[in-house]
Formats: sequence, structure tokens, C-alpha cells
Amino acid sequence: MADFTQRVFSGVQPSGNLHLGNYLGAVRRWVALQDSYPCIFCVVDLHAITVYQDPSALETATREVAAAYLAAGIDAKAHIVFNQSRVPEHAELAWLFNCVVRLGWLNRMTQFKDKAGKDREAASAGLYVYPALMAADILAYRATHVPVGEDQKQHLELTRDIAAKFNHDYAARIAERGLGVPMTMGEQEVQGFFPLTEPLIEGPATRVMSLRDGTKKMSKSDPSDLSRINLTDDEDQISKKIRKAKTDPDGLPSELAGLAGRPEADNLVGIYAALAGRSREAVLAEFGGRQFSEFKPALADLAVASLSPVSARMREHLADPAGIDAVLRDGAERARAIAAETIAQTKAIMGLLND
Repeated sequence: MADFTQRVFSGVQPSGNLHLGNYLGAVRRWVALQDSYPCIFCVVDLHAITVYQDPSALETATREVAAAYLAAGIDAKAHIVFNQSRVPEHAELAWLFNCVVRLGWLNRMTQFKDKAGKDREAASAGLYVYPALMAADILAYRATHVPVGEDQKQHLELTRDIAAKFNHDYAARIAERGLGVPMTMGEQEVQGFFPLTEPLIEGPATRVMSLRDGTKKMSKSDPSDLSRINLTDDEDQISKKIRKAKTDPDGLPSELAGLAGRPEADNLVGIYAALAGRSREAVLAEFGGRQFSEFKPALADLAVASLSPVSARMREHLADPAGIDAVLRDGAERARAIAAETIAQTKAIMGLLND
């Protein structure tokens, strides 16, 4: 990567309660990243409205996601926490990127096909151009790194494509105005204004599956509350859901190969590994040969010990909605100071008169 200031950006949609998958796959990892990078963490409420959201429920969900960030250990003073719609530069840059991204690129986005379902004609235009807004979220801050799950890798690749095309198309203008750094695009040297953002994908259980069906990702939209552990669940609820989690009749294997074709077993081992900060191999070395009647209580105890403090802090934050709003408002002001400069420079590069 060319010499850009290191910065992390990431966000979660406020489309329902955050759950264990969000925590292990995203938020807990963000907490660790704070020691290595300046970070910007966003509640991406503009993404949420690509499908209809009840307005009151959206307000509540936005505060819940922000509360989860804070409860998990995100430092909103040292870093930036805000909700997306408070920074209009996201939407403005998304339009500029809509004029850069190619239809063929958007047509390849598998998430649109998955979310739109069979009746694509009834889907919103916002759902279709969602990846351009995601690119704008990241590149408004010229972020160099994004922690993503496997299901978001394609969108990050599109973000890199948009940045690369912009840098290539406007290379002369970027160089003329001294707004870029030297970058190699294929065999060509250009002046890059936007970085080619790198994904951060690491650690066990970045993809947590449903407790009722190990072939499906843990989801807020699953009609069964037993399929997920919500970050607002209390100790009894957490323990109950682990005890009722679907398994198979066989005991735990001693080696990873023994988990093949056993999605529920694999999921529970992965959750234990992630919560304990251990490898799956180490978990199987300890529990291999035991029945789930022994493993589940150990997993339940670990989950309660790991998650109940987060849940308690989250409930404390939710009891003070004005405090959450103050954090989001302050974060938005700091975010806008960065994004506004990016937008001004982007417009100048593109020849849009705005001085």
C-alpha cells in the first residue's frame, strides 16, 4: 500500500439487537484494534433504511448499537463513535462514487441477490447501490484498514475497485493539485488520492452460526430467539440458549477433522474457542471424547462470564439515552471534520466548483 495515514473504519447496521455473532465477529475485535490504529466506528443507519424500518424502532436500535460499542470497551473519547446519518458527507460521496462505479460491478454483488430475493424489481435502488455507500463510508476517511467478515469481503473489493478507478481516471488532476501519493496500478504509476483499503480478517469464530441450525449464520432476523444470544440477554437467558443449542448424538472429537459434516458441533467449539481466546485444536484437546452434556455447561459458564458484564454495561448505557446521543453527536462533529475535507478535495479533483 502507498503511504497513507493508517486508520480503521467499521460499522454495524441498527436493524435489531446485536448478538454474539456481531460481538465475536466484529465489536470485540474492534476493541483490540484501538491499541494499534486510530479508529472510527459507525452505526450505519443509512444502510438500514435500504429496506423499510419503523422510525421509532430505528431510533431505539441505533442507540442499542451505540450502547453495545461502549459496553464492549470502545473508547469514544480516544476514537470516534457516531451514527452515519449525522454526517451528510457519506451520502454525498456515495453519489460521486455512483458516477464512478460500473453497473457490471454492482451486478456481481451477491448480497443484493440474496437480500432482494426472487422479486428484484421490488427492491429499493438504495439496496442495489448499497456497496457504493459502503465505499463512501470507508473512503470519506481515507481509511486504510477495515475489519470485515467473510460475507463483506466482496464489498471491500468493490471499494478498492472504486478507489483504483478514481485514482486512475483523475491521476493527472490529483498530481497537479498535490493531493495524492505515488501508487502502482497494474503496471502504471499514478497519483492515488484514495487508498486501496486492506481487509483485516483474523481470529476464530469470525462467522458465528445459528444455535438452532449450524448451516445458517446467526442472525437478528431469525424468527427463533433461541437461535442467537443477544447482547441484552441476562445470565439465565444466555445459559438457557446454550443448553438448548442443537447438537448431534456423538461426542466431541479430539481433532478438527472429526468436526467435518457436523455444523452444530463445529459452531459450538468455535464459539468456545473465540470466547476463551484459544484455538479450536486446544478446545478439542481438552474436551475431546466428552459428551455435549459435559461440554455445554462449560460453554454456558464461559459465555455468561464473558458476556454478562457487557450486557450489564449495555443496560446501564441504555438507561441514559441522552448520554448515548451526546456521544454520537460529539463523534459526528469530529467525523465531519475529516469527511468534509475529503469531500472538498474530491470535488476539486473532479472539477466541481465549490469554493
